[in-house]
Amino acid sequence: MPKAVLTGGGTAGHVMLNLTLIPHLRARGIDVAYIGSRDGLERRLLAAAAPDVPYYAVSTGKLRRYFDWQNFKDPFRVAVGVVEAARLLGRLRPDVVFSKGGFVAVPVVLAARLRGLPVVAHESDLTPGLANRIALPFVREVLVTFPETKARLKHPRVRLVGGVVREALFDGRREEGRRLCGFSSPEDRARSGRAKPVLLVTGGSLGARKLNEALRARLDDFLARYAIIHLTGEQGYDPSLRRPGYCQFAFAREELPHLFAAADLAVSRAGANTIFELAALGIPMLLVPLSRAQSRGDQIENARSFERRGLARVLPDEAVTPEALLQAVTALETEAEAIRRRLLEARDGLIARSEAVADVIAAYAGGTSPD
Repeated sequence: MPKAVLTGGGTAGHVMLNLTLIPHLRARGIDVAYIGSRDGLERRLLAAAAPDVPYYAVSTGKLRRYFDWQNFKDPFRVAVGVVEAARLLGRLRPDVVFSKGGFVAVPVVLAARLRGLPVVAHESDLTPGLANRIALPFVREVLVTFPETKARLKHPRVRLVGGVVREALFDGRREEGRRLCGFSSPEDRARSGRAKPVLLVTGGSLGARKLNEALRARLDDFLARYAIIHLTGEQGYDPSLRRPGYCQFAFAREELPHLFAAADLAVSRAGANTIFELAALGIPMLLVPLSRAQSRGDQIENARSFERRGLARVLPDEAVTPEALLQAVTALETEAEAIRRRLLEARDGLIARSEAVADVIAAYAGGTSPD
């Protein structure tokens, strides 16, 4: 039986595509194993979503872009990780390695090259992350999400696949999302004559402290206009904050499709996975990308790409205040129908199905190079 090793981790964005691919690869008769870090988020997510997939851990560094004494130790950790990964790959004998990026992927990709194994990498953001830039010379093919990335990336095999979203998101039910949040029933809305629009606020898997604080500073004003679903991240969850029309989740798993289905508008960071999921569902969004002081600027590029095409509004992180956030959301609401229409019109070109990525991996696992 052909075998694929999946790798990637550090954030949920580096894991969710791998989790989505597992059933599609198995349906193609491909055995799957996962290599990640010893205590990373990927280990917990895999255990929850696919506990029967074998998980193997290797050493890795964090690839920091700032000064830290750990930077002097991390190259040695990566080197140890390469040796560990090479031994694992020798034992597992996969036909292909698929890398979703993140710092844990680097030693696995380097080890795969030493073993002569084909590596397929996936880059969600418009500009490649540091891990993917390091791994790029050792990768057989790169799958990208933004058309701008394909034009910029210097690699002999770059394939534009679009944003890959979890199929389960399309199974969400609006009324179930409202029920989970305790929002008004259809009968209640009929008596009141109007249902408030539902505003989804999310900072990604780790949350967004600045967004959380800005929203809560004017929560009364927001609740006067919207019912709010707030994905806070574990650090931002406040169990003492209970208000009618305000619903918090530290992290949503099975509930997420229903919460997305309930949303009329969204405020989000501009990580590629989240914004393509919102786009696939036609949810008008206000993007608040991480600033260059907090990141390498990838979210700024992602947000600008969507803004140029009229698919989102953007509020720079440096401009976020409680008042500016409320004003920007109100402006988004006035343009919501036009943005929703453009999102639906662009969806076929924006969004890829998981099967398309699984087909590429399966071709390499079968010993052929896809066209």
